Amino acid sequence: MKTNKSVIIWLLSGCALLFIMVTVGGITRLTNSGLSMTDWHLIHDTFPPMSEEKWMEAFNEYKKYPEYLKINQYKSGGFTLDDYKSIFFWEWFHRFIGRIIGVVFLVPFIYFLFKKRLDTPTLKKCLILLSMGAFQGFLGWFMVASGLKDNPDVSHFRLAIHLTFAFLTFAYTLWVALDLIYPDRKPAVGPLKKIARIALVVLLIQIIYGGFVAGLNAGLVHNHWPLMSDGQFFHESITLEQPTLLQSFTEGKSGVQFIHRTFAYVVVAMILLLFVKSRAFVLDATQSKATSVLLVFVGIQFLLGVLTLLFHVPLWLGLAHQIMAFFLLSAMTFTLHRFSK
Repeated sequence: MKTNKSVIIWLLSGCALLFIMVTVGGITRLTNSGLSMTDWHLIHDTFPPMSEEKWMEAFNEYKKYPEYLKINQYKSGGFTLDDYKSIFFWEWFHRFIGRIIGVVFLVPFIYFLFKKRLDTPTLKKCLILLSMGAFQGFLGWFMVASGLKDNPDVSHFRLAIHLTFAFLTFAYTLWVALDLIYPDRKPAVGPLKKIARIALVVLLIQIIYGGFVAGLNAGLVHNHWPLMSDGQFFHESITLEQPTLLQSFTEGKSGVQFIHRTFAYVVVAMILLLFVKSRAFVLDATQSKATSVLLVFVGIQFLLGVLTLLFHVPLWLGLAHQIMAFFLLSAMTFTLHRFSK
């Protein structure tokens, strides 16, 4: 670890920035700020408008797009420049952090490459990370562009892809750092590794559906638990929203919420299974603590999901639920790593 300390710090700093990026992205979504910037330039819009004239130019440009034309201009009391500035900030800040991440990843990478601090396996992994970062930037604009045409909202499919890929980029960055933190390879704990892999896939599916719920504002319907509205486990509205069941489960608010709220039990069950099965093995302290932390985190996340639903997705609870998903993925990645190597 000492040999690669600076590289480890660099990778973990990237993890921290990705966490901040996703958190701010959550605020951007929950405050409906994501469509406030109607174009994208790598350098040109690095900083917000610096004069009232520039602010008016940006505001007038925003007025040409569906979100203003179909929603905001009809708000009670009107939609003022100050209102625009408040939503502009979060989208600008989200993009600004993205630029910071690019610099933080690229500049030290070039330095470490020049100083020959990266062995061949780590170099290959870092090149993958850089490619993932660049692709994530593209996905961000690909998502925003879907809300600048006819529909004054982004595609929930594109939102889910953007969100999930951010989580994947974070998880892979953490994995590369863990490879350096724990350089000594140990025999994998086969049965637990298999369960942990399945649990990770299940968690990622749940994250995808979390993106669907966010994109469709599906958390604002059926605000009851443990059953949906009218005391129904499978509410009749699920089959009424879309022409097919597949579309209902991917495009309907009721259907998407049903999958997300029901699949949460699967996530809990898989992590509980991993914890119970791990008790039958002789584990080191790190492995044992990892499964315990994972179990605590999934319990907190489940509770936050229920509360977010019951209280109609207030900003702070919606954000806490997303942040906890990050911690849960971190614990899942760490646990899988410790059972794999």
